[in-house]
Amino acid sequence: MDSCETVAPAVKAGVLIVDDHPVVRQGLSLVIDAEPDLAVCAEAADSAEALAAAGSTHPQVAVIDLSLRDGDAAPLIKSLRTKYPSLRVVVLSMHNERLHAERVLRAGAQAYVMKQEGTEHVIDAIRTVLRGGTWVGASARAALLLRAADPTRRTSPDGRLDLDLLTDREFEVFSLMGRGLTPAELAARLGVSAKTIDTFRERIKSKLGLPSAHALLVQAIEYVLGESNRPPPPPSLPPHPLRRRRRP
Repeated sequence: MDSCETVAPAVKAGVLIVDDHPVVRQGLSLVIDAEPDLAVCAEAADSAEALAAAGSTHPQVAVIDLSLRDGDAAPLIKSLRTKYPSLRVVVLSMHNERLHAERVLRAGAQAYVMKQEGTEHVIDAIRTVLRGGTWVGASARAALLLRAADPTRRTSPDGRLDLDLLTDREFEVFSLMGRGLTPAELAARLGVSAKTIDTFRERIKSKLGLPSAHALLVQAIEYVLGESNRPPPPPSLPPHPLRRRRRP
C-alpha cells in the first residue's frame, strides 16, 4: 500500500484507521474514501500494528477505537503523539463521551466521536482536527464546561461518578477491579507492587469521593457491567457492498 504522503498529497489527507473489528474498518474506509479530500492509506487492529503503520505510511490523522483487543487506546494515543507530534487523533468509541472524552483529550487526542453518531460526524471531526481544532459531542462539551466552572465536581451532568477525574493508570486499575481482579492480581498484571495498588485505590477513592474500599469495588463492578451491557451501535455503512482493504 502506498504511503499516505504519496496519495495525492496536495488534495487528500491520509487517514490511519485503528479498530479490532474488520467490518468497522471496512465501513469507515468506504465512508472516508468517498470524500474528495480524504484517503485511507492504512488499517490496524491493535497498538503494535498501529505504531508500525504510522511509521511506514505517515498519515495526517488517525481514527482510533477507544477499546482495542490489546486494551485501552490511551497509551497508544500517547505513544503516537510522542513519536509523531503532528499526527492528529480522532477517537471513535461506543463508550459514553461524558465519562471518557476528557481522559482521551488529556492523552493527546483532538476529537471524541461516539459510534452511535452518524458518519457525517466522523468526517466533520477529521476535518476539524486537520484544521487544528478540537471536536467533541454536546454532552462532553457540557461536562467540560461544568469541570471548568467547578474543578472539584465529582459527578458528570447525569449524576454518575466522573471517571475523567482519574489518570489513565487509575482508570485502568478501576476497570480491572470491576472485572474481578484482586489486589495481588492487579499488581502482577500491571507489574507493580501490592503497595502501589493500595496507593492507586486510595487515590481513586479520594478523587471519586467514595467512603470505603467496598464502595469503590461496587462502583467499579457497576461500571464494568454497565459498559458490557451497552448494546452495540448499529452500523452506519454505505448501501453498496463492502470491499476489502489490504493492510500494510
